[in-house]
Amino acid sequence: MNTGDTAWVLASAALVLLMTPGLALFYGGMVRAKSVLNMMMMSFGALALIGVLWVLYGYSEAFGNDVWAGLVANPFEFWSLHNLLGTAGVAKGFAATHLVFTIPALAFVAFQAVFAIITVALISGAIADRARFGPWMVFCGIWATVVYFPVAHWVFAFNGAQSAKGGWIANKLMAIDFAGGTAVHINAGAAGLALALVLGKRVGFNRDPMRPHNLTLVMTGAGLLWFGWFGFNAGSALGANGQAAEVWVTTMVATCAACLGWLATEKIRDGHATSLGAASGVVAGLVAITPSCSSVTPLGAIFLGAIAGVVCALAVGLKYKLGFDDSLDVVGVHMFGGLWGTLSVGLFASDSASAGVRGLFYGGGLSQLGKQAVGAFAVLLYSFILTYAIGWLIQKTIGFRISEEDEITGIDSVVHAETAYDLATIGGGGGRGSSLVGQAHAEARHTEGAGV
Repeated sequence: MNTGDTAWVLASAALVLLMTPGLALFYGGMVRAKSVLNMMMMSFGALALIGVLWVLYGYSEAFGNDVWAGLVANPFEFWSLHNLLGTAGVAKGFAATHLVFTIPALAFVAFQAVFAIITVALISGAIADRARFGPWMVFCGIWATVVYFPVAHWVFAFNGAQSAKGGWIANKLMAIDFAGGTAVHINAGAAGLALALVLGKRVGFNRDPMRPHNLTLVMTGAGLLWFGWFGFNAGSALGANGQAAEVWVTTMVATCAACLGWLATEKIRDGHATSLGAASGVVAGLVAITPSCSSVTPLGAIFLGAIAGVVCALAVGLKYKLGFDDSLDVVGVHMFGGLWGTLSVGLFASDSASAGVRGLFYGGGLSQLGKQAVGAFAVLLYSFILTYAIGWLIQKTIGFRISEEDEITGIDSVVHAETAYDLATIGGGGGRGSSLVGQAHAEARHTEGAGV
């Protein structure tokens, strides 16, 4: 066990955990004021539920020994993690007796848990304003079990890391997905598209203005996502080493370039560079560099990120042309950004980077590009088909979407009996708000009279 590697992975896990509340702020600011609490609750609900399922059987289903063709792992191998406990005792500094490479197995459990959480939470942006919270939680549990945990096994379970035999993409296809372009972003983006089709369009879609109600929240959330993403990508090196440093730099510069690319696209197309565009460009760059951050040079990352900003800025407009209501552009940013980032390994990969492969532009031919395409589209189709089936069953049984009347009233007040902004306490209405103001003035007069 290496204590430096362990410290870095645990810190990275905390950074990635922060991304889910950051996502809640990012998504929460993008919806209308009557939906912000529901939007944030969908992220926090996913965090709570997936954290429990991961410990019970999710980790085992993702990283247990493969039982069939690199597709399915044994969900009971590490049930409740009891067989991963154990340290060498005080005399040996509580060194873990179960390791994944140079870190305790439970540090790896923690790091991968927060990946599972945010992947599920990402989907919620596609169905903002119109999904009931209870059915959403049912969906999260089923989707994680039959989609995310198996796909994580395909992509992240390398032979000999936690178990002897892992998944097909990692070990047979050998496509490169360093930190989750396929397992996280293409997976969540395809699922978002499927659910948007199942639930249908919001009332007034493409007719009424549905502007973000609080761009300050959006920018704050984007900043937290960017901050946490260094744990997401650089933490995937699973060590405090040169690869982590390399990935940190490519992640930073690709994100900067993507922000510029999105803003330039907005300026040319619309005449204005917006704060929403800046925040969206940041996320697009982070998504695109995630699978490729270990295989491209810093210069390659700049080109990759800039193109990602343009591609995603254009892709978010497809929902109006094709007629699907992806509320917060999960498809345009995560599915298209994830696809571009995954395929770009086959174009921009340089053998001077730590992954050690060459893409088309560095004399590597089409071989790696073919591998990347097979992995990306296999995950996309699997996620879309199963998500559509899960969402359709929930809609037909317990009902996934709220009624039109409740949607117009506002999902926060109908589903959660709360509002984000209690404006009734502002002003002189004689209610509790005004009585508190009066009490404050009375206390001030009392202290002045006492000579304080």
